[in-house]
Amino acid sequence: MTTDTLTTSPAAPANVSFSQALAFWLKLGFISFGGPAGQIAIMHEELVERRRWISENRFLHALNYCMLLPGPEAQQLATYIGWLLHRTAGGIVAGGLFVLPSLFILIGLSWVYMAYGHVPVIAGMFYGIKPAVTALVVHAAYRVGSRALKNAWLWGIAAGAFVAIFALQLPFPLIVLAAGLIGYVGGRVAPDKFSAGGGHGAAKKQYGAALIDDHTPTPAHARFNWARLCRVIVVFVGLWAAAMGALTAAYGWEAVLTQMAWFFTKAALLTFGGAYAVLPYVYQGAVDHYQWLTATQMIDGLALGETTPGPLIMVVSFVGFVGGWTKAIFGSESLFLAGAAAATVVTFFTFLPSFFFILLGGPFIESTHGNLKFTAPLTGITAAVVGVIVNLAVFFAWHVLWPQGWSGPFDGLSALIGAGAAMALFRFKLGVIPVVVGSALAGLVISLVRPLLG
Repeated sequence: MTTDTLTTSPAAPANVSFSQALAFWLKLGFISFGGPAGQIAIMHEELVERRRWISENRFLHALNYCMLLPGPEAQQLATYIGWLLHRTAGGIVAGGLFVLPSLFILIGLSWVYMAYGHVPVIAGMFYGIKPAVTALVVHAAYRVGSRALKNAWLWGIAAGAFVAIFALQLPFPLIVLAAGLIGYVGGRVAPDKFSAGGGHGAAKKQYGAALIDDHTPTPAHARFNWARLCRVIVVFVGLWAAAMGALTAAYGWEAVLTQMAWFFTKAALLTFGGAYAVLPYVYQGAVDHYQWLTATQMIDGLALGETTPGPLIMVVSFVGFVGGWTKAIFGSESLFLAGAAAATVVTFFTFLPSFFFILLGGPFIESTHGNLKFTAPLTGITAAVVGVIVNLAVFFAWHVLWPQGWSGPFDGLSALIGAGAAMALFRFKLGVIPVVVGSALAGLVISLVRPLLG
């Protein structure tokens, strides 16, 4: 069923054809810089304010649901709106095109990194980018914390999460579970302390009648029924099982590609709070356990993820590429093919749950306009995420400022670049791209001048 089933006011825009929507989602995939906040802002400006495909209230209603889910909320929001407009095909196209341009770009950049990363020019640029990434993580912790930590209870959860992962080295899933349980109990004991949440409030502006307006009836394909719910479960579980089974049959359970598929399936279900929150878990598995890449390569991958369109969690594609290349899964003569195949496998298993959650839960959400609220457990998890992100900042700072370990020399030039990046972010409110580009140029200059000085 298409959008001609939607009841609209006379002033509302004309129905949107599938081809029109496809063109927009493709464009969005190439311009979605700025992390989730920037991506959501772009969609709001395009879909709510300019094109008026969806009203502000319906947009925020969908966003609140996406904020509750593990996974990249901006990509899930695109999937949700695409599904609402043009059924399942619309959702898959919208969500898929949000990711595919970034995948292709990252495969290309990852190849340059692995093949030419030791060339002085490239190495110099990454020397400057690493401290900028550290500043970006600190800034992310500040942004999330200023929104989420509204009282001493939540500050306590954040501090406990930091100690748990930094000092006790507890696994990230356990921290998330504990924070959720604390939030659940806290919501009963002190509900006023756990009602802050991280959701988005009611709409404050009106932009004219929209194609999907506040009172537009839910289209038939978006109404809940048990048969549809069962079909979605069967299709997605079957798709996941078929892909996992094919990898196992072809390469064995212990093979790199199979283990990547299994590991990133688990990671996809733990991405509460965004990519920065799940990166410590990815680090624990990809660097410490499986040794698909080094700690330095992990930092470089995050830098690449920051400078490409699409969700920041796309850094997992870089992890997959480097792991496939390093392990030479198709032999030493096919390193690019190995990296590209691993990046594709990782991306598929990371984002499959996002489509599943939207297509499964969308009909429930469409039946509760204006009533969706954040739960106390989610508030607890959001607070814990702040502590986890601070741990990530400490981890990055350690590897950047003491590249040879605590016993080695302190890298003052890296600290200077990092301080400049932090000032640009906190004081001058510059965006990610200018900060990363400026830091890369600073690193390049230092790498060229340093040999001349000594």
